Amino acid sequence: MVIHLWRLFLLPVVFTGGGTTLHARPDAEESWPRHTIDASSEGADGVRLRDVNGDGLKDIATAWEEGGVVRVYLHPGAAKSKDPWPAVTVGEVKSGEDAVLVDLDGDGALDVVSSCEGKTRSLFVHWAPVDPAHYLDPKAWKTVAIPATVDRMMWMYALPMDVDGIHGIDLIAAGKGKGAEIGWLVAPENPRDLAAWRYESIHAMGWVMSIQFADMDADGDQDVLYDDRKGERRGIYWLERAEGRWRCHALPDSDRENMFLSTGDLDADGRLDVICAVGGGPIVWYRRQADGGWTTHEIPLPEGVGGGKSVAIADIDGDGRNDVVFSCENAKGDLSGLRWLSWETTPAKGPWQSHEIGGPLGLKYDRVALDDVDGDGDLDVLTCEERDQLGVVWYENPGGKARVEARRRRDRIDR
Repeated sequence: MVIHLWRLFLLPVVFTGGGTTLHARPDAEESWPRHTIDASSEGADGVRLRDVNGDGLKDIATAWEEGGVVRVYLHPGAAKSKDPWPAVTVGEVKSGEDAVLVDLDGDGALDVVSSCEGKTRSLFVHWAPVDPAHYLDPKAWKTVAIPATVDRMMWMYALPMDVDGIHGIDLIAAGKGKGAEIGWLVAPENPRDLAAWRYESIHAMGWVMSIQFADMDADGDQDVLYDDRKGERRGIYWLERAEGRWRCHALPDSDRENMFLSTGDLDADGRLDVICAVGGGPIVWYRRQADGGWTTHEIPLPEGVGGGKSVAIADIDGDGRNDVVFSCENAKGDLSGLRWLSWETTPAKGPWQSHEIGGPLGLKYDRVALDDVDGDGDLDVLTCEERDQLGVVWYENPGGKARVEARRRRDRIDR
């Protein structure tokens, strides 16, 4: 078993006559420090990252479902990243499920597109002010529904994408419930003319959880990867567009209650993999094979956590091997809602070790995003929690501090 030096500062150490024993029980680990970006409203529902102002730092868009607002948060820089971030309410819409930053009209300012379910059942564009000096002024923003989406379905997620190479950015969007579909909103010559946006259905679905870019067939262009949580077509699919038509492909053994998915090269074989949290079940790793096929591997959730909600692949502890971060819903009582997993032998064989991030606070977490928020060289975790009202938060990876302390100790030993 390989013990990474920085973990010595995270795990309780018991000294015995025969040496040092490391107890890697998740319930014995300390939670990562949690920093609140915003907890001013109710039902924070997702974080989507993008650099708004060109400073090289990732900013955030979030819809607050119960609070009825959509907000953007500007990264204040590493020195102030642990304080509440500068924010602006870009619009007030009910039942917001998702908000994404995109320059929809090509004027250089990042607008926001929000997806709303419930009785609202519309996609909204929140037009940003062109002058950067007014970006944090809520009065400078304008919110308008896209007519082609009004009352069509309960909208859950949108992905900006230039599908046809004409008139700039289009939108891939999907919903849930009765009449739900995944479809394509075709941008007109003047994107500001929202009445001219045209909706084209791709096919019916039950409940979308994720839509994202991925080169699924390794041909050098971006396909559309998405999952369907419920209904007759539930599964994980990807769309490729060729000669003006959409072709739909399914991942094998994906007829499950799929929650949020993500991509990455988990086993470092140079091929893109897909992982997905499953409601009431494990994390499923879809491993891409050299011949283009897929094999399926299940990563069991550890004890002491809620039900899986979201996943992400990244090297969390800096050992050169990719790990898995996951969030949970229904993390009641002392259950944890946010942890990360490392493997010992191979990702396929495990064994997988569980490490604490969030602790017992937080009942229902949403999609996780990874970024070096504080600029210390390791990846932190950004997410939302919408039942205990922790709001928009980020968890500080203690690895950077531990590595600094390890170097200091090593330097003292060398002297």
